[in-house]
Amino acid sequence: MALSKRELFQKRRLRVRNKLRSVNNGKPRLSVHRSSKNISVQLIDDVAGTTLASASSLEKDLGVVGKNNVEAAAKVGAAIAERAKKAGIEEAYFDRGGFLFHGKVKALADAAREGGLKL
Repeated sequence: MALSKRELFQKRRLRVRNKLRSVNNGKPRLSVHRSSKNISVQLIDDVAGTTLASASSLEKDLGVVGKNNVEAAAKVGAAIAERAKKAGIEEAYFDRGGFLFHGKVKALADAAREGGLKL
């Protein structure tokens, strides 16, 4: 029996996350979620189970509401890097979830790196 697209996505997502857990060393995880209309990112402390900082294309102050493109993802990446600095975080592991590392996900990661976050 063939697996559905959603089941394959879940397998990829869990495979990536489990690999990150094995090399985590207490660093927070930068988790990305991309939908058909928006992109969001969270800095998560897996030990405490809390979100340390977050950013989303739904936030009006970023000026990208309603835009789902590479430029919007880059603005979200820059915003999370700035918020991470305010929270005192300089390093994190990049969790792409089940998404491929190209396009919007890559633009978000590159913008976060340019903003001073080590991924």
